[in-house]
Amino acid sequence: MSKLGTYFLNGLLILAPITITIYILVGIFMWLDGLFNLNGYPGLGLLTMLVLITLVGFIARSFAVRPFLVLTERVLHRTPLVSIIYSSLKDLFDAFVGDNQKFNRPVLVCVNEETKSYRMGFATQDDLSVMHRPDLLAVYYPHSYNFSGELQLVPKESVTYLDLPSSEVMKFIVSGGVSKL
Repeated sequence: MSKLGTYFLNGLLILAPITITIYILVGIFMWLDGLFNLNGYPGLGLLTMLVLITLVGFIARSFAVRPFLVLTERVLHRTPLVSIIYSSLKDLFDAFVGDNQKFNRPVLVCVNEETKSYRMGFATQDDLSVMHRPDLLAVYYPHSYNFSGELQLVPKESVTYLDLPSSEVMKFIVSGGVSKL
């Protein structure tokens, strides 16, 4: 009976991540197909979304469209309530994608010298002179198994920059330290 339980757990460990991944992907496909009212053609919604995003990116690179985008962004930044939502989302997307990626400097922060406890995170601001604290830097700690995190201002001497790929450090943190570095 013990071997049967072991076989079951092994099967569960193999099938659960695969099944859940497929379930999420199928859900996204169905949502996109429903969004474009393409329920009769599976996957066409995803293809439509990819083409649409690429087309908008291509058009946005045009010199003729650039002034319109700048004007639109100004209006969004000046509109009450909309500015908070838009600027937060813009900053979040800029942090992960594009020229101004913020999570590209992984660090190890000593949080308790006595017990030699450390946290892994990403340095996002090196100079906090605007807050009259040039001795501090901003470190973002993503939460494990979640799309959230917390920001902490720490003394510069408590921070060690890691010579590791940012994507690997993020995967390590988000997995709760389970994935290999």
